[in-house]
Amino acid sequence: MRTLTVLLAMGALVIGALGGSAVAQEKKEKSLQLNGLPAVVQKTVQDNLKGGQIKSIGKEKEDGAEQYEIESVLNGKSRDFNVDLKGNLLLVEEATTIDAIPAAAKAGILKKLAAGKLSKVETFTKIGQPAMYEAGYTDKAGKKHEVLVKADGTETKE
Repeated sequence: MRTLTVLLAMGALVIGALGGSAVAQEKKEKSLQLNGLPAVVQKTVQDNLKGGQIKSIGKEKEDGAEQYEIESVLNGKSRDFNVDLKGNLLLVEEATTIDAIPAAAKAGILKKLAAGKLSKVETFTKIGQPAMYEAGYTDKAGKKHEVLVKADGTETKE
């Protein structure tokens, strides 16, 4: 009986590993290439890379609208942006530091963070709107969270 239990457990591990590989492979296949995007989208991407390198391109639906999410690196920092199917730049997220953002935004993030540990800070700019600041952090219990604040430090959902 014990041998059967061990064999079943090993089989489950193998199936889990294979399933995980299939998921990773499926995710990899969904990554798009710049030359496969519509010409207007390619132009917007090239205009906004600013000399950076593309890490990945994905297609997603946000607020009911299909768009491309371009993850890139510029000067060693992550810089991601979204472009709609017509080539319009929708938003830009750029890595920064807590000390580089407005004092009120920093205070709002630190208040929310409390005794947690800060993991990332990004400027979050929707085109045509004032910049906001997004921070990722881990609370005392080890749970990951994100908070988005306006320049005045007030928390927002967007």
